[in-house]
Amino acid sequence: MQALNFIDGKLQPTASTLDLVSPGNGSVYGSMPRSGKAEVDQAVAAAKRAFPDWAATPAAERARCLDRLADLVSANASELATAEARDNGKPVSLASHVDIPRAEKNLRFYASGIQHYASQSHAMEGEAINYTLRKPLGVVACISPWNLPLYLFTWKVAPALAAGNCVVAKPSELTPVTAYMLSTWVAEAGFPPGVFNVLHGLGAEVGEALVLHDDIAAVSFTGGTATGARIAGHVAPKFKKMSLELGGKNPAIVFADADFEEALRTTVRSSFANQGQICLCGSRVLVERTIYDKFRDALAAKAARMQAGDPLDPSTKFGAVVSEDHMNKVLGHIELAREEGGQILCGGTRLHPEGCENGFFVAPTVIEGLGPACRTNQEEIFGPVVTLQPFDTEEEALQLANDTKYGLAATVWTTNLQRAHRVAAGIESGIVWVNTWLLRDLRTPFGGVKASGLGREGGFEAFEFFTEPQNVCIKL
Repeated sequence: MQALNFIDGKLQPTASTLDLVSPGNGSVYGSMPRSGKAEVDQAVAAAKRAFPDWAATPAAERARCLDRLADLVSANASELATAEARDNGKPVSLASHVDIPRAEKNLRFYASGIQHYASQSHAMEGEAINYTLRKPLGVVACISPWNLPLYLFTWKVAPALAAGNCVVAKPSELTPVTAYMLSTWVAEAGFPPGVFNVLHGLGAEVGEALVLHDDIAAVSFTGGTATGARIAGHVAPKFKKMSLELGGKNPAIVFADADFEEALRTTVRSSFANQGQICLCGSRVLVERTIYDKFRDALAAKAARMQAGDPLDPSTKFGAVVSEDHMNKVLGHIELAREEGGQILCGGTRLHPEGCENGFFVAPTVIEGLGPACRTNQEEIFGPVVTLQPFDTEEEALQLANDTKYGLAATVWTTNLQRAHRVAAGIESGIVWVNTWLLRDLRTPFGGVKASGLGREGGFEAFEFFTEPQNVCIKL
């Protein structure tokens, strides 16, 4: 297949292309544009021309465009799920039940949300009244990652478009296909030319040009912390808005009074869902010492039984990592854990499933015997790799949980209600789940602290990011 850019309402090729590689078998199956500054200039200019009319379009009509786009996602859900599995390496069953339904839900949620988004007014006791206008910013850049391609792509573009901005969006060069498919339906959904543009290419080329462009009013980025820091270095001196959802090294804290089977079952999922390639995965499992041995043995046994397979097979539950480079990075971290003295309880190797011998598969890996300060427990691996550490007291659990530069998410397992509230409040992270994981309400603020990011997405928080408040004071 050949993916194309979508600029000013038209699909457009580029002179230079990049290969599309399927992680499941390592084969090249198509091409995508290798965009650069020229394409960025063209897309931003189109968005800038379209902005005044789109900003003046009633919110209900903007919502109808998003709803029509959601209808097209729903109508093509099977094709989108297959494309996601081929492009990303995740099981098609996961894409079918999580990624694509969530992409549709993102579009519908913000279509509805913009019609309920209210501004404020402040009366000055008969002297004056103040009211706040929420005005769209202009042309915004939305840069999404490869781990949840359409899921996080729509999570960014939907509130930006709903709020009246024009968008130039860039999906990851590793997983561009579902964003390309979405772009082919933009005109059919009713968006005017220039309102929603999609560019493909390398982050260092098209992404950099997009972030540096003077007519970009805000940047919403999800990805690695190092890239986020680079974007901040470009954007902050220009006093532009930015939202950065970055890396994590998330703790899962299991107390002895937890529901053992539920904690175990969910920890397997939070460790290895999407091959550990979710920023919210729990990569450091902290277990109270009195149940440590039992929990360790059960977790390792369940992980060892997980079978990797063809991502396009509906029966597959564990797929490939996203690329050969990423596979080698994950395997390198496992080797580092060995060098640091870690004991590999299961996994630790590349896998070659039948029929996918050349794919990029890493076995689910559980490691123990490493202290909190080692690189394995400090650096984001972003693969199917977790470490186990015991603790004796609640205070020690919190100390271990917070002993990292990251602060995105955490999970706490306990049946003690007071402890649950106490520990949740003591964890330095943007999200804490108690006795569950990845249970999401789209109305809630989403984001991290410390090196895990800046700003919040989700609910009305996203509308506040993609708009600028203006106070109007009327003397009575």
